[in-house]
Amino acid sequence: MSESVKLERRGAVLEVTLDRPKANAIDLATSKALHAAFRTLQDDPELRVAILTGGGERIFSAGWDLKAAASGAEEPDTDFGPGGFAGLTAFWELTKPVIAAVNGVAIAGGCELALAADLMVVADHAEFALSEVTVGLVADAGGIQRLPRRIPLAIASELLLTGRRFTAQEAHGWGLANRVVPMAELMTTARELADTIAANAPLSVAAVKAILAATEGMGVREAYEHVYAGKVPEHRAMQLSEDSREGAKAFVERRAPVWKGR
Repeated sequence: MSESVKLERRGAVLEVTLDRPKANAIDLATSKALHAAFRTLQDDPELRVAILTGGGERIFSAGWDLKAAASGAEEPDTDFGPGGFAGLTAFWELTKPVIAAVNGVAIAGGCELALAADLMVVADHAEFALSEVTVGLVADAGGIQRLPRRIPLAIASELLLTGRRFTAQEAHGWGLANRVVPMAELMTTARELADTIAANAPLSVAAVKAILAATEGMGVREAYEHVYAGKVPEHRAMQLSEDSREGAKAFVERRAPVWKGR
C-alpha cells in the first residue's frame, strides 16, 4: 500500500490504518493511497467490511495537510483523485460498509473522513471539529452536506459556522457515533461490529447501503415506491440471488447459511 496507509486482513474484514505522524494529515499521495485501500475492499469478493482508524492514540486525522497547502504544493481546489478527499468522501459507488474507529482528534477533513464512514465507534477521549472556517475554507469534502443530514440543523449550523470542537459524548448524544468506549476497547468493539456485519448476506448488506443512499431525503411512500419501481439495482440483485434462497433454506434446516454473494 504505502508507508502512510497500512492494511491488515482479518477474515472478511479489511483494517485500514492512517499512520502519518504526527497528525495523520492527508496530502494528495495519502488520499490516493486511502482510495486504493477502499478500492481493494470494493473489488475483493472475500472482503465484506472495512475498519478505518488512525495510528496512535491521540489523533485520528487532522485533515488536509496544511503544510502542503502553505507551501503551494496543493491548493484548495486540488483534485484528490478517485473517491475525493481521503479516497472515501466521494466514493459513491462503494457498496461495502466502512466503520470509522475514531482513536483521537478528528479535525476538519479528518472529521469529514469519519462522517463518510457508515458507522462510527469512538474512543471516549476523542474530539471532533469541522474547523475549516477558522483557516479560510469550508467543509467541502462532504462535511457541509453530511452533517445537517445526521444531526439537527441548528446544531450542524453552529458547528460549521464556529468551527468549535465537540466531544465524543456530544457526538453520541446527537446520533453521530454508534458507540463511545474507552480507548482500550476501541478496536475490539469495532471488530465485533464488523464481524457481525460480515456474517450477514453480502448482497443484502449492499442492498441496505444502496437503498439508504438512494432514498435519502425522500418521504416513506416515495422511498418505498422508488425501490419497488426497480430503481435500486442492488435491491433487485438481492431478490434474485442464490443467497436469498439459501437464507430461507438454512433457516428451515436449522443451520448456518453459507453465503456466496450471488
